[in-house]
Amino acid sequence: MFSEEAFGVLSERFARFMGTPTFLIWMSVFVVVWLAWNTFAPESVQFDPRSLNYTLLTLILSLQASYAAPLILLAQNRQDDRDRVAMESDRVQAERNLADTEFLTREVAALRLALRDAATRDFVRSELRSLLEEMEERGLEVRRREGVEDGTSDTPESRDPR
Repeated sequence: MFSEEAFGVLSERFARFMGTPTFLIWMSVFVVVWLAWNTFAPESVQFDPRSLNYTLLTLILSLQASYAAPLILLAQNRQDDRDRVAMESDRVQAERNLADTEFLTREVAALRLALRDAATRDFVRSELRSLLEEMEERGLEVRRREGVEDGTSDTPESRDPR
């Protein structure tokens, strides 16, 4: 009549409902009304008299408990299965995250090592500036020597070939 999955879903709904304040309140109202009716109503309309110790109520509550316990266990087993699947999924995801983190850690370490040997932009600029200054100084010295040896001065007019 029911598939196993449908019965499991139904049992979980029933187990959840039994754990709610609504169920407990309605069950308490039912028992109180039952007891009040069968205690204070005229004996001719009582269906579960006090003189028989409320046998029918006891039977009904026992039947409810005998069905509720297995249904609650079934719902709990289904929840355990879902929790197990979720834990396995979480474990696999955690392993992936760990592997990714280890990979990224190795990459960052490799980049740090590579950057340690690489010249930074500021270092290259300072080296170029010092080389440019050195070349300018040598160029000035060479021009002075040539000017002194040729007897020409180092003025712009003397450099003009016309």
